Amino acid sequence: MNGVLIPEEMQSKLPVGDRPVAMQQPARIAIDLGAESCRVSLLRWRDNAPGIEVIHRIPNGPIHRGASLQWPLGALLAGLEDGLRKAALASTEPIASIAVDSWGVDYVRLNPNGVPLGDPFCYRDERTIATKAAADAIIPPLDLYQRTGALPLRINTMYQLMADPSAGIDPHAPWLTMPEYILYWLGGRRVAEYSHATHTGLVNLATGDWDRELFRLLDLSLNAAPPIVPSGTIVGQMQGLLAALPAFRATQLIAPACHDTASAIAGIPTPLDSTVYICSGTWSLVGTLTSEPVTTEESFDARYTNLGAATGDLCFHSLVNGMWLLKQCMEAWAGEGRTWAIEDLINKAAACSAPGLLDVDADPLLLDGNMPARINSELTRLGLQPIPDVAGNEPIFARLIFESLAARYASALLSLEHMLGRKLERIHILGGASRNRLLTQLTELRTGLPVEIGEPESSTIGNFAVQLAAAEANGAPFTPGSIRDWARLLCQT
Repeated sequence: MNGVLIPEEMQSKLPVGDRPVAMQQPARIAIDLGAESCRVSLLRWRDNAPGIEVIHRIPNGPIHRGASLQWPLGALLAGLEDGLRKAALASTEPIASIAVDSWGVDYVRLNPNGVPLGDPFCYRDERTIATKAAADAIIPPLDLYQRTGALPLRINTMYQLMADPSAGIDPHAPWLTMPEYILYWLGGRRVAEYSHATHTGLVNLATGDWDRELFRLLDLSLNAAPPIVPSGTIVGQMQGLLAALPAFRATQLIAPACHDTASAIAGIPTPLDSTVYICSGTWSLVGTLTSEPVTTEESFDARYTNLGAATGDLCFHSLVNGMWLLKQCMEAWAGEGRTWAIEDLINKAAACSAPGLLDVDADPLLLDGNMPARINSELTRLGLQPIPDVAGNEPIFARLIFESLAARYASALLSLEHMLGRKLERIHILGGASRNRLLTQLTELRTGLPVEIGEPESSTIGNFAVQLAAAEANGAPFTPGSIRDWARLLCQT
């Protein structure tokens, strides 16, 4: 079978004489860019079995430059180069491919020589407040939603592109969203992978391509946008100084499901029929896969979005605030010398009670800085007792955040069931917060559904699964089943 390791479920469907003996696969690399941490992971096969090792971690986070919030692109690229060199040294064989996934909506503008014009803005930068209002006056948000399927959130790429001229940035300069920029930096061509492109808010639901009329209405340059390609597309071969390393001399660059959520969903090894996924990290995403978009007024009001999945179907989910709330609190406390380990904070929170429930999606709680004070302002607005922000009360803040997130997950689930017209039977939690047993227990309690704990590094699993499915298909379209088979095999490592 061309040297491909066939998962057991597939082997059982073959005639006995055709069932292959497991064979070695070449080594591959997954780069997963997170808003807090970026990882370079190496997949190698030993004794016909896969093993994934995180070779290098790079701390990440936006930095303030005056009134702006931007990503330190130079530091990120230097960290990735270090990680790739480590991976090349760790591998005793050539590396067949590298694929990149990332958080959504942010992008890099390029000069005519393909060099970044500057550090990319962070989606939390407040420059899009004005452009969101301007766009709403041009095209009503519900009309935009029904046209693109994407919930018109202030963080979306379209509003950021509209804000560039006011920052002195050439609106005609070519741009690439973050993971595709990394592939371009490594030697690939300039593309937009479908799952990631849908997060811009500029892809037409009917065509699956850029909405030319929308670009015109918003005075955006269509020529600056890269061409859209499907998940699993090979975008070139590694070039530059790194390509001189023996491990990288024939390494292909692959656009997987470039959005980290789409990769995370691709990394779920179990069927998603009647299953709710909760990707719980900096953001929380609550939803399920659908074959057709849902763009009713009800889904709009419930803040559900339709975004691309690895196989061309749709991730239909609600964007909910997440562990950002706690991270911001911990940073504020650390600035006052009140430093906590996350595990200790969770353990202490288990013995606390909360003064009520927050609206975790309230606008002030989506912004950067001084989160304990923001939370107390929200409690006051809701007629609840604020929590004195003093040493010893940190677990109460944590308990409030966990209780509020679990309650929001439950309300999102009810909305989801109503819109789909059917009951959902289980929840699959993945992402970094899947390690948070208290949040998992509260979610199970609030929703009344059994919770299945997924892989904390599900985006990396899905990244590799798409690479393997694309290699197996050898240029032909691949199926959801083939991605899931590879994910199942990788999750057994």
